[in-house]
Amino acid sequence: MVILLCISFLTVTSQESKQDLEVKRKKIEAEIEYTNKLINETRKSKQATVGELKLLNRRINQRNDLVATLKKEIDYLETQIDVNESSIGKLNRELEELIDEYSKLVFVAYKHQTPYNKLVYIFSSEDLNQAYQRVRYIDQLSSYIRNESKNIRSKEAVKSGELIKLNEQKSSKKQLLDSENEQVSRLEREKIQKDEVMAQLSGQEKQLQADLKKKEKESRKLDKRIEEIIAREMKAKKDDTGKKTFALTPEEQLVSDSFAQNKGKLPWPIERGVVAETFGIHQHPVLKNVKTKNNGVDIATSPEMEARSIFDGKVVSIARITTTNTAIIIKHGEYFTVYSNLDKIYVSQGDQVSTRENLGRVHTTLKGKTELHFEVWKGKDVQNPAYWILKN
Repeated sequence: MVILLCISFLTVTSQESKQDLEVKRKKIEAEIEYTNKLINETRKSKQATVGELKLLNRRINQRNDLVATLKKEIDYLETQIDVNESSIGKLNRELEELIDEYSKLVFVAYKHQTPYNKLVYIFSSEDLNQAYQRVRYIDQLSSYIRNESKNIRSKEAVKSGELIKLNEQKSSKKQLLDSENEQVSRLEREKIQKDEVMAQLSGQEKQLQADLKKKEKESRKLDKRIEEIIAREMKAKKDDTGKKTFALTPEEQLVSDSFAQNKGKLPWPIERGVVAETFGIHQHPVLKNVKTKNNGVDIATSPEMEARSIFDGKVVSIARITTTNTAIIIKHGEYFTVYSNLDKIYVSQGDQVSTRENLGRVHTTLKGKTELHFEVWKGKDVQNPAYWILKN
């Protein structure tokens, strides 16, 4: 009984884990499909770009995650197969014992199968009590044989079910192994494709340096604007008595506390996208000995995609960085969120916005790149957005 309970527990646990892995695998497959779509958009210009290279690197990482997930699924299936094979082996041994015992019982019953033999057996008793016991013995023997027959049929049915399950698991394992081999082949092809794009970009060093300087100039302008807005919003205010205070209003404090309580649960600033560059300092993907700093995250997305507020707040600034790059800054108590690289704006300064409300359209370059830059600040301290928004 203990062994059967352990087997059942292992099977349930593996099944639950397998389901989790299936969900994860399908999610990664959907992400890869979407990343492929974005890569195809960037290829419309017929020219290799850093944006395309970042997406290719992202797809390779996704593909590696997919292969790792497939390996885990295969491991779980192998565990289940071992458990089921052990269970079937145990059932076979139990059936052998039952059939052997059943055969012996049938042989004993055979000797008393005719009414004459039964009567001889009963009337040859030494006394009335022994005759009564022999009658009971014959009845119990018949009943026991019937029960044993039922037990044998029942265990045969269980064994049949376990064999079906085992064959299904082996079939699933083969499919997963085939899928793993296919994904590994695709991964190798994608690495070759990435190397080809790298080679093309390596011959465009001057253009890449010019593009980097332009981007750094835009980043400095955005940073300056953010700092000015935050300083203005944190400036001392007068309370009801006319005294200066740096404290938030009760309404602002409520929003601020609620924003903080939702850390890690806030929605994405766009409906769908792929992180092209994370928060922090990074080695330039092509230029040697060149590092770049990102105060937020860059999210690659589809053309015509709209940026949306991640929480209730107030629009405190709409800053035009370039002709095609406008940034919106929203205040959430002592927190601020920044949505940059928009070319069409739906809100005005001073507007109150709600969670997931559309703010503007993300700009698409002539080379097909559509990318939102998003930042989170707490007062004057920049935050890593990955800690605040839901994992994609």
